[in-house]
Amino acid sequence: MPIRLYRPAVRGWRAPEGAVYVGPGSRWANPWRWRTRQALARVPALDGSAWELETRISAPDYHHPYKHADGRITSHHVRYMTRAECVDLYRQALTAPTGEVSLWQRGTPHLTVADARAELAGRDLVCRCALGQICHADVLLELANPA
Repeated sequence: MPIRLYRPAVRGWRAPEGAVYVGPGSRWANPWRWRTRQALARVPALDGSAWELETRISAPDYHHPYKHADGRITSHHVRYMTRAECVDLYRQALTAPTGEVSLWQRGTPHLTVADARAELAGRDLVCRCALGQICHADVLLELANPA
């Protein structure tokens, strides 16, 4: 069974034979990186759920009203997404049905579960996340290697 490996920030480090780097800078990188402007959450979500991706505001700790089509106004707080939320959004983007509005950001290739299975099945994945942390590579391992 393939595993996730840690890539240390050491000059000259090489991945083991057959392993694929999926961290920042690769096509498999998670575009919603923890504690960045690309990973802001609106709390609560417009549909009433706990949170959703905030695409209108580019700074955390901001409060804003939102006027709905039916005339009601709701208040929302903008914050950074947690690591788990960033990984959850990555999973949602990979598993979204074809034709549904894509969560992938402009300039990021739209990747699918089929792409992951074709390129990553049976291979170890290497990322910059520490092994004890939740990571999008865990999602890729799960989707590329179904039980």
